[in-house]
Amino acid sequence: MTEEPRIEEQEQDAQAEAAEEEEPLEERLAAAEARAQEHLTDLQRVAADFDNYKKRAARDREQLAARAAERLVKELLPVLDDLERALEAANEHEEAKLEDGVRLVHRALADALAKEGLTEIEADGAFDPHVHEALLSQPADGADAGAVLQVLQKGYRLGDRVLRPARVIVAE
Repeated sequence: MTEEPRIEEQEQDAQAEAAEEEEPLEERLAAAEARAQEHLTDLQRVAADFDNYKKRAARDREQLAARAAERLVKELLPVLDDLERALEAANEHEEAKLEDGVRLVHRALADALAKEGLTEIEADGAFDPHVHEALLSQPADGADAGAVLQVLQKGYRLGDRVLRPARVIVAE
């Protein structure tokens, strides 16, 4: 009979240990859930901050584009004024003044665009497919094959980007 009370004691101890283990498990589970909730809250805050950043960056880009357009329009206003003066001269049939007015407008417009970084693409020499567009090729005496013979439409760059390639006729 000495063994039987001992088995009962072991069973009681096991039940007590199980009860003790369950309590820390519940506490650990609650602590883990609290940490998970903290992480979720942090993640939601970061997501909201990033969304606000994207909206602010888009707004800044729009404002920058608006300011750039405003600056260009301010540069082109004198050109518009010059065109109006040239049209007034055309109404008075003063051809010399009209020609001078058109030259003035051309120069003012070219200067305004040059200030913005516009440059003309050179079309002298060999054909370059990166900056030229060949519309025709024809035989030419005294010209090397691939040489630009004639420019049909000027090409332009804005900074280092080609806005419009020069349209040319190339020697065969």
